[in-house]
Amino acid sequence: GYIRQCRKHTGMFTTAQLNTIFGNIEDIYKFQRKFLKDLEKQYNKEEPHLSEIGSCFLQHQEGFAIYSEYCNNHPSACIELSKLMKQGKYRHFFEACRLLQQMIDIAIDGFLLTPVQKICKYPLQLAELLKYTTQEHSDYNNIKAAYEAMKNVACLINERKRRLESIDKIARWQVSIVDWEGPDVLARSSELIHSGELTKISKQGKSQQRTFFLFDHQLVFCKKDLLRRDILYYKDRIDMDEMELVDTEDGRDKDFNINVKNAFKIINRATEEVHLFCAKKQEDKKRWMEA
Repeated sequence: GYIRQCRKHTGMFTTAQLNTIFGNIEDIYKFQRKFLKDLEKQYNKEEPHLSEIGSCFLQHQEGFAIYSEYCNNHPSACIELSKLMKQGKYRHFFEACRLLQQMIDIAIDGFLLTPVQKICKYPLQLAELLKYTTQEHSDYNNIKAAYEAMKNVACLINERKRRLESIDKIARWQVSIVDWEGPDVLARSSELIHSGELTKISKQGKSQQRTFFLFDHQLVFCKKDLLRRDILYYKDRIDMDEMELVDTEDGRDKDFNINVKNAFKIINRATEEVHLFCAKKQEDKKRWMEA
């Protein structure tokens, strides 16, 4: 109803805008038509309780993966749509599309949310069906397997969404760092595991207060601006793949020949290079050790 009309009005929408708003909704429509057709074949109209629909979900479980792309794109679709809806001509256009197709009284954003809701509802509906299906029923095992499969699909979508949000967050974080050097964090990492302030101690006994960011595969450290404490300057990074974490007791350290408290070391297994860090509190050290 909406997408065909939007494509006709090239003066109002660019191809990029339509891709953002509708994502792969047409692929979902094609998939759903096929799925519904197969589901109807498995439904016993005369005796509904003898229907066997579990196998239908199992047959199509890989196809449901296309919802992942749609769900990941949905937040961008909402932002793009809300920008357009600030203008009266777009509000009137979308309403005219709805009336032309005699669709129910739901705004376009409501229609675009439907696939997201649908994929989350399948596991709930199958769980409900399983509850009222006896173990002797011929479809019991397939419904049980379908429930697990659809639960996994929903989990996978949530996990991918979480990872995309994490990647976006890291990209925005790096842009905020002054004097960045070397490859982008995202070239090797996709998750921020832990961050906080530590004192880094050199072999000469010089101590520097730095803000550390532990990602998968690397540890980045920055220096805070003396006046603007929210501004961070890039200092260096440590490749964590060859590193071993070693707990250090309070007192005099043999390697560095200084007194330390709440300390731990990172040692390079190949070169035996040692990095010494001190946390402000015991619980801070514990968090770094666990990370």
